[in-house]
Amino acid sequence: MIALGAASFILGTIHTARAEDRPNILWITSEDNGPELGCYNDAYADTPRIDALASRSLRYKRCWSNAPVCAPARTTIVSGMYATSLGGHHMRSAVELPDAMRLYPQVFRDAGYYTSNNNKTDYNFANPEPGWHDSSRQAHWRGRAENQPFFAVFNFTVSHESKIRNKPHTLVHDPAKAKLPAYHPDTPEVRRDWAQYYDRLTEMDAMVGKVLDDLKADGLDDSTIVFYYGDHGSGMPRSKRWPFDSGLHVPLLVHVPEKFRSVAPENYLPGGMSDRLVAFVDLAPTALSMAGIQPPENMQGVPFAGRFAGEAKPFIFGYRGRMDERIDEVRSCTDGRFVYMKHFYPDRPYLKHVEYMFQTPTTQVWKRMFDEGKLNDAQSKFWQPKPSEELFDLESDPDETVNLAGRPEHADRLRRMRQAMQDWSIESRDLGLLTEAEIHRRSGDQAPRTFGLSPDYDIEQLVQVAYACTDRENPPSLGKLNQWVRSSESGVRYWAVRSFLCRRDDAWKNDASIAKMLEAALLDDSPSVRVAAAEVAMLMDGPLRNRAPAVLVSLADVDNYGQLVPIAALNVLDQYWSELPAELQERVESLPPKTKNAPQRVSGYVGRLLNRVKSLP
Repeated sequence: MIALGAASFILGTIHTARAEDRPNILWITSEDNGPELGCYNDAYADTPRIDALASRSLRYKRCWSNAPVCAPARTTIVSGMYATSLGGHHMRSAVELPDAMRLYPQVFRDAGYYTSNNNKTDYNFANPEPGWHDSSRQAHWRGRAENQPFFAVFNFTVSHESKIRNKPHTLVHDPAKAKLPAYHPDTPEVRRDWAQYYDRLTEMDAMVGKVLDDLKADGLDDSTIVFYYGDHGSGMPRSKRWPFDSGLHVPLLVHVPEKFRSVAPENYLPGGMSDRLVAFVDLAPTALSMAGIQPPENMQGVPFAGRFAGEAKPFIFGYRGRMDERIDEVRSCTDGRFVYMKHFYPDRPYLKHVEYMFQTPTTQVWKRMFDEGKLNDAQSKFWQPKPSEELFDLESDPDETVNLAGRPEHADRLRRMRQAMQDWSIESRDLGLLTEAEIHRRSGDQAPRTFGLSPDYDIEQLVQVAYACTDRENPPSLGKLNQWVRSSESGVRYWAVRSFLCRRDDAWKNDASIAKMLEAALLDDSPSVRVAAAEVAMLMDGPLRNRAPAVLVSLADVDNYGQLVPIAALNVLDQYWSELPAELQERVESLPPKTKNAPQRVSGYVGRLLNRVKSLP
């Protein structure tokens, strides 16, 4: 259902005539939990109320949250669009939406539904009001008019990352029985965090049960379709924030009462399991479809139930952009068994220092043991630079630690999944192949989505160049790079410059022609290209290396560049902090953390990075 024209931003059409014929729809969501539930065959879990709901619902074997962290995942849900298509896949970003675009609560509201949300929003929008009648801690279906159908959301935070590390807490689950993933070290801290996580899931389970009890007490259980899902993978490190299956795989239960079985998913069976691949981008179109409302054409998800149900998809997709103060760009897809992952910053480790993530004891002990050389290969890899591509077999390697991308027997599968990813990026007009700062610079007064749909955004060329320039095994020729670095497309120039960071050879570091190329790039009209050029220059020999730190320090000033360019510059500066002259370190330490009118959602990240560099030796 991906639509590429501006005319796609229209309201859904109502196809159901009588209010009493329309189902109520209830979404129950829980934060930061994957399928660690009894109904998904996890013997360590204690989740009786959700398991009971599963016994009368259809479970989905493979549902992906599209993004492995709350804000972009919820942005995807509420829009029915990939956050990458909106430029809203970066954590706590704030993008404008096209004026005519409507989010699903407004579509339900315009169709006569009462819409309530209790109560998290966290959308990556500058204009975040989606059309709820009530979005608050008191929001409830009970606020509707008599005989009015409702769409209600209840969201529980007790399983959130912050709740698996808070103290005091008396453990109920036995840490000794916790099943640790292969990538985590076996320490008391790690076992305690996993046990406390499962304790929180049990608490969350009781909260889910209370909502279902209220529904029954109000006599609405036979007229209400119920969805239960987690909002992304667990809050443990390398689940949350990373688009592995461990960060994207969530439980999804759909219960359809007998009265509305005509809009149930195909082959609906209470207690059954569906192999259909579904994702968060599909949730809003599906709920609208089950209510008899045609989803707006701009919605990219495919309904998997209801009047407008579409064909099953061969692949579902995931994405990661900036996570708090750390910049990365990753795409992943799965066919249900294999997971393909494309890294656009293979020179950077999986787990860079994110302040919020490092408050979890598991993260702290894991990094300390890596620094001390006490980890095995599977545990060490996530603190090291990444390959360009990865391919995992979830059947033989559910923890996704064995990269099959270089194995000849998987070459055809790798090519197919890579092509599927590239086709999806082009079709969905993936804005993430520009830096976050460049998305906003290039969009100007337009919504990023409007810019992304325009001929000014050459997504086909960007896909070609970004994949080529980040290929560690087969880097582009210097002749090709020389051509791309002169492109009129700033994104092409960015990846061409950054390609040197991905090369395994060192010969280029003394090449005069490359130095000349970088010298020009240091004066580029795109600040993002200048950041990339300075980062590459830090690895060069000669005078260009001496110029680079001052360029980066200049780009780290929020008074001149806003919040986004300095985040990028400081992501580089902290890698080379010990190599900076004392006077430049002093300049960095005196930089302002934010401007007077800094966007609230990103206003703290420059300050976090400045505090980080000040703590470095």
